[in-house]
Amino acid sequence: MNLNDYDISNAYTARVTESTRITPDNWEAEVRHIVLEFPEDDFDFYEGQSIGVLVPGPHDFGNKQHLRLYSIASSRRGEGSIPHAISLCVRRCFYVDEVSGERYPGKASNYLCNATAGDQVQITGPYGAHFKVPEDQNANMVMVGVGTGVAPFRAFMRNIYEERGNWKGKVRLYYGAKSGVELLYRNEFNKDMGLYYDMKTFRAFEVVSPRPAFDVPPPIDNLLEEHKAEVWEMMQAPNTYVYLAGLLDVAEKFQKAMVKLAGSKDAWKTKRAELIQQGRYAELLY
Repeated sequence: MNLNDYDISNAYTARVTESTRITPDNWEAEVRHIVLEFPEDDFDFYEGQSIGVLVPGPHDFGNKQHLRLYSIASSRRGEGSIPHAISLCVRRCFYVDEVSGERYPGKASNYLCNATAGDQVQITGPYGAHFKVPEDQNANMVMVGVGTGVAPFRAFMRNIYEERGNWKGKVRLYYGAKSGVELLYRNEFNKDMGLYYDMKTFRAFEVVSPRPAFDVPPPIDNLLEEHKAEVWEMMQAPNTYVYLAGLLDVAEKFQKAMVKLAGSKDAWKTKRAELIQQGRYAELLY
């Protein structure tokens, strides 16, 4: 990620107040729920935005800092009872050099996952203005994501059900992960999303990888096709908003499923263009 693409002049110093592992200790994938508190009262954000984490260097090519964006998993009122605090959902990442075959830790993810309560982290942002909850509480929402892509949807749910209340539109979450314990905020180690199962307008559906040992992505396209009648019906409604979050593979599989549901590439191209033109389609991909 290029530092020059983002304004980092307005940086904040945040303090880590919590870092909780939300996957099993004996599980290969380490994902942490990290809470950051800001001393500044003027750090304003809303659901769907991201913050930049500045990792101190030196780094490659002489860069003094390394920037990585993370979706905010909290609603605009803050995390828990703290108004000027946010949470992040961070997976500890490693990368393999294609030439040497050596394994290297991801700079930002390991920096955050190694942080403990009391540590300070430099934050910039927030960024992003297109990925937001509709103003109309009669609106329908189709949310599609994998892995840590569920973070902004956690924020969405808190906003519409806990803060606004009386949400009347249909809310559907189609979510994929490598395994059951990696259905973040929906597994036995953290059940935040389960708080909304009793809401009349909310339903959630999940799918896991058929071959997790080989890193085969979860077939989110199959999940959407299993519920094709309702998904396509919602796509036709003039008050439905569509959100995609997570790895780029999410968008590819979503488009694949929609082409089938629409009946042709041209039909889906027309519908997608309509959603985009009306501001009812948003992606938050990495």
